[in-house]
Amino acid sequence: MYYVYIIYSDITDRYYIGSCKDLELRIKHHNLSLTPSTKGGAPNWIIKYVETLENRSEALKREILIKKKKSRKYICWLINNTPFE
Repeated sequence: MYYVYIIYSDITDRYYIGSCKDLELRIKHHNLSLTPSTKGGAPNWIIKYVETLENRSEALKREILIKKKKSRKYICWLINNTPFE
């Protein structure tokens, strides 16, 4: 299983979209400043959205689709209209 996720940092007021196989480890990397693109928001990244996909290829396609929207409104819509626990 692979995941597409959206995390948010209130320090930078930014969302970050990514995909991975081990979600828990990936979030730890974001919050420990081990990911250059999210270093400024650490250690405050929180998961706002997660989607589970069958394989890496599907996860990358979905990640790219979300990123291509280049829309904060779309990201907020995904977060607000998708059940997440």
